[in-house]
Amino acid sequence: MITTITHRVNFFDTDAMAVVHHANYIKWFEIGRVDFLRKAGITLTEMMDDGYVFPITNVRAKYISAGHYDDILSIKTLPVALTKAKMEFNYEIIRNKDNTLLVKGYTQNVFTHKASGKITRLPDKYYIKLQQALK
Repeated sequence: MITTITHRVNFFDTDAMAVVHHANYIKWFEIGRVDFLRKAGITLTEMMDDGYVFPITNVRAKYISAGHYDDILSIKTLPVALTKAKMEFNYEIIRNKDNTLLVKGYTQNVFTHKASGKITRLPDKYYIKLQQALK
């Protein structure tokens, strides 16, 4: 399942060069990832209440073109790998008005116990939903 969510670039997302500051794209990957999880029937709140967190262990971004204040962007999120201990996603952030690809990205997240911070195997309650969303 590929998910898409839109985001309007705020003035505070830009820097002194009048373009989107590069760190914001990483935040927008998270917006896409959380949206993907919701559409798969999982909320981070529920996972945390059950004692699990989903930290990033690897992130990459390839900056292709600059975004600007007031651009409306599409954040596309595609899951590419899943085990009971980790999940990987690819991202594309596209400016809607001219269909320009701004950034391609990747994250690897691991499932950990909230209390200990140790990597753990995800319970079937979540794993099955994520497997179905990968199809």
